[in-house]
Order: sequence, then structure tokens, then C-alpha cells
Amino acid sequence: MKILGFIAALFLSSVAFGQEFLTKNGEVTFLSKAPLNEFEGKSSLLNGLIDLDKNLLDFYVDLNTLKTGIGLRDSHMRENYLETDKFPFAEFTGKIDEKPNLQVGDRRSVKAVGTFKIHGVERDIEVLGYLTKLQNGKLELDASFDILLSDYKIPIPKLVFYELAEVQKVTIKATLTQKK
Repeated sequence: MKILGFIAALFLSSVAFGQEFLTKNGEVTFLSKAPLNEFEGKSSLLNGLIDLDKNLLDFYVDLNTLKTGIGLRDSHMRENYLETDKFPFAEFTGKIDEKPNLQVGDRRSVKAVGTFKIHGVERDIEVLGYLTKLQNGKLELDASFDILLSDYKIPIPKLVFYELAEVQKVTIKATLTQKK
């Protein structure tokens, strides 16, 4: 009888807390691979939520936190192309295609379908990635997707055509902690 009570208490506590996981320090990287120049920009201030009960996810980053390693390139990127004074955030909101049933140590491939917004333009996209349930009750996300700058009305100046790629590879890595 004591075991049955213990199992019921565990079940109720997991239902009460749900399956929401949060991060405020995930990493987002974009890779620009042009014929004459390759560089990446990074931010370690990706914010995100994964709700496994509702099968939802939402991630956003302040584009002013992206750094490429060259200050002048960063300011040109923000001012001339991303226009972060008008459009400071990039965001992906969507649903996981198939709700993953994760046990500790499991790594599952997932597909999220949703809306990516940057530079004031929203487009429906699919994002492929992996979710891993860690021993400490945390959730790890690794995902990547490509965007075309022209799809989001981000100009590629003629003078630096070979320095900025039309296709940007975006990679997300985050460890999310269960919301209490």
C-alpha cells in the first residue's frame, strides 16, 4: 500500500510540474559561406521554451547580441542589413511534429514545424534537430536550418556579393532546465 501511495505521489508531482523546459543562455550560430569569405556569428543569449505537454516551442534571440569577431562587420550587419533598430529579434515559434517520449539518456530526432521571423518577415519553415533527456532532469536541443536572406528581405549589397552568402546556416544548441 505504501508503494502504491509513493507511485501516485510521483505521478501527481510530475503532472503538477508539467514538462516545460526553459533556457536563457542557449547558443545560436549563423554560418555565411560565400566563395571568397566564410564567417560565423554567434550569440550565447538564446532564450527558449519547450513544452512537451502542449508540444510547443518558442525560441528568440536579440540580434544585437550576435558577434562575428570583427566589430566593424558587426555594426554594418546590424545597421545596414538586419536593421536591428527596427527589427531587434529573430524568433521561431512552432510545434514538434511528433511528441517525443523521452527517458533519461534518450536522444531522439525531431522535426518542428512553425514560423521563423526575422527582419519583420515571417515564413513557415521546418527545423530538424535532436532532443536528449539528460540525467539531471534537463533537456538538450541541437537543431539547424537554412534561410535565404532574400526570403526575409535582407539585402546583399553588390559590393560585398562574394563576402556574404545568400544561404545562411543557422544552428541552435541549448540545455533547458525544467520549469518548477
